[in-house]
Amino acid sequence: MLDKRDADDVALTRRRRECQGCSGRFTTYERPETANLMVVKKDGRRQLFDRTKLWGSIQTACAKRPISAETIERMVDQIEATLRNRDLLEVPSSVIGDLVVEKLRLVDHVAYIRFASVYRAFADISSFEDELRKLLPT
Repeated sequence: MLDKRDADDVALTRRRRECQGCSGRFTTYERPETANLMVVKKDGRRQLFDRTKLWGSIQTACAKRPISAETIERMVDQIEATLRNRDLLEVPSSVIGDLVVEKLRLVDHVAYIRFASVYRAFADISSFEDELRKLLPT
């Protein structure tokens, strides 16, 4: 090992390594193993929390917007940390959706509306307009 640093995220360790076979250098990022977090879906099904799935849904909302992968990764880290700090083994999917909506509202209004339109499943144009009004300065 050449170098070890704690990343900005306290639960992440960055290690710079060198392959003993080819002398190539590479970086690894390590997270401690934690208890499995279960997500309770609207229909009552349970599935393991998947940060890759969370990252993908945020990425979809942010497509073609000026939002870096690092910003998305930071949002995912913050959401996961919030969920794990609750010391619960199960979390409703609605809680995760609400956390994503709040993060996106602060980062990009277009990405926020994209995510909210799918997550909140607007029934009609007036509910969509109500959501847009929340973004307007008062």
